[in-house]
Amino acid sequence: MPSRVAIETTEDGAEGALTRALKHLQNVNDLNADARPVVVKVGVYNHKGPRATYPAVDVVSAIVSNFKKAPKIYLVESDNYKGPALERLQIWQTLFDERVVPFSLSDDVNTKDVVIADEKMKFSRILFEPNTFVSTHALRRYEKGTILKNLFGLVPDKKKARFHKNLDPVLLDAYDAIGGIDLSVIDATRTYAGPAAKNAIKTNLLIVGRDAVAVETIGAFLVGLKPENMSVIQNAVKRGFGEGDMKKIEVLGTPVDEAKERFAKL
Repeated sequence: MPSRVAIETTEDGAEGALTRALKHLQNVNDLNADARPVVVKVGVYNHKGPRATYPAVDVVSAIVSNFKKAPKIYLVESDNYKGPALERLQIWQTLFDERVVPFSLSDDVNTKDVVIADEKMKFSRILFEPNTFVSTHALRRYEKGTILKNLFGLVPDKKKARFHKNLDPVLLDAYDAIGGIDLSVIDATRTYAGPAAKNAIKTNLLIVGRDAVAVETIGAFLVGLKPENMSVIQNAVKRGFGEGDMKKIEVLGTPVDEAKERFAKL
């Protein structure tokens, strides 16, 4: 059975788009359960200025709304040199309440030892099952990806630059250590020409799936990249983490060729 990826338009709102996407995927009921807290890894490297890129508040709100059964929803990040995690997470402060809380992966003292790119480090226990793990980031034209690149923020160390020359093992070891990504949501309501681009174009789409590699593959194709040439996708395929062949991915909702037309000005 092919991996499934849903593409939905957001002109009528992100919540409706995500709800439709999840209905297309069908096999997501196990993720929304009374006994499963949800951990949402929001991608926010830089939160200030014209080069700030991160998922829109209404997209993250849509994720929260579609996990009504979850007893707790944690929006998580780690510290980096642009600022502490809890400061950067204030982007979504309007969503915070007793159930939806910001969480710093760098401050947690309850940790599990992992080996990432041959380096021992401590990952927050919140990242591990039985929690549901959701990865969401704004879509960018970037060879290192969007959904998988978001896992770089699991590294609790503020000084992450040492890993940039050998990024694939960091991302894929992190994926393996936490048991994978349960749900991937690419925010393509606005799409950026690069990882820190000033300008974005409105593309008004969500790209959603349980196979993170397949979601990454569709996102890369839409922004004009060649998934077959992206090392992070192909190395993920080699490790058995998902599907990176466009021909073997079933796209539901908006047809992929129709969706690609929205990126012509990128």
